[in-house]
Amino acid sequence: MSSTLIHADDTLTLWGIIVVWASVSIFLEQRYQWASKISGAIIALVGAMILSNTGVIPTESTVYDSIWGVVVPLAIPLLLFHVNIKKVWKESGKLLILFLISSIGTVAGTIISFFLLKAHIPHLEKIGAMMSASYIGGGVNFAAMSAKFETPGELVSAAVVADNLMMAVYFVLLMTIPALAFFRKRYPIPHITEVEQRGAAEKGKTLAESFWKRKDISLKDMALAVGTAFLLVIISFKVAQFFDTIIPSGEDVSIVMNIVNGFLGDKYLMLTTVTLGLLAFFPAYFEKINGSQEMGTYLIYLFFVVIGIPASIPLILENAPLLLLFVFIIVVMNMLFSFIGGKLLKSDLEEIIVASNANVGGPTTAAALAIAKGWKDLVGPILVVGTFGYIIGNYVGTILGFWFSSLL
Repeated sequence: MSSTLIHADDTLTLWGIIVVWASVSIFLEQRYQWASKISGAIIALVGAMILSNTGVIPTESTVYDSIWGVVVPLAIPLLLFHVNIKKVWKESGKLLILFLISSIGTVAGTIISFFLLKAHIPHLEKIGAMMSASYIGGGVNFAAMSAKFETPGELVSAAVVADNLMMAVYFVLLMTIPALAFFRKRYPIPHITEVEQRGAAEKGKTLAESFWKRKDISLKDMALAVGTAFLLVIISFKVAQFFDTIIPSGEDVSIVMNIVNGFLGDKYLMLTTVTLGLLAFFPAYFEKINGSQEMGTYLIYLFFVVIGIPASIPLILENAPLLLLFVFIIVVMNMLFSFIGGKLLKSDLEEIIVASNANVGGPTTAAALAIAKGWKDLVGPILVVGTFGYIIGNYVGTILGFWFSSLL
């Protein structure tokens, strides 16, 4: 029996809480200046953390799995329907360099953490492999490394909790950085300036309200947007599944075949590729669909709520406080490499933020942050670049795991 007020199998109530809180977050962001400065994304995430940490809702449920498995994939094409293809390719090159610099920060942080804490945390060589792969790629890399190095189940669970809490905290920090004078004075901020200028043109409105102006939308628009998005998700996922099945991958296969499998067998990269391909060939069709960006953004706000739910503070204090320190050091090093490297490359602040986010939280959370901030030109590129982490994450985790094992 669940110890929370709302049980994990009470799916209707959990769906209702997620939807209502996401809606409240959007309303507050567009109604009040203080909420607009904080951002609806942070309100959604922090509110969910409070609900889960006070025992109102459980930290695990099939409802949350549905958000990751259905809502997020559906949001991606909806948000790409009005993307400028030329800007995607132009921005992707710069973002890829930043992403790789961030990845080096992850590796450096993992090595430092390992040598500082190896005497205090059992099986740290296994956890190091898992977290380095995860903080370059994502959950799929975390799972792959935990299976590869046969990490004990209780350590995997503790690492998941530490990871979720650290990701939630770092996401809030990255959302806050664009408002801090220290960073605004030291980095170019073209995307932030564009959003603020749009808001300044409409006095009396919050930045969010100015960005999300009322648009004409018909029943046909809604039908075409949702129907097309679902069709793209189904086709892309089936194609990726087909390639993942026929293209070999694993330890006994060459690096080339693993890379090919990583590109063609990854469902999110396939979804992004197929959507951008159709945008290039049928731009007129997608341009005529109104409301797709609004619908996709609303779905992403449901995702923001779900990000905060697993961040259980009591669990981390009870089971793995040192693991939280371990992942904290990795994230700090990732951040330092990202912002110092970005400064040397004269990169925009917004590009640095989404590149670091794509490392720690994966491409979906990075795209979600860009959407929440109104940096629409970075959504497509970071989805493309961030997916590259899924491919290289397992190689980095494997190398570090074997090296760490040889030192113990």
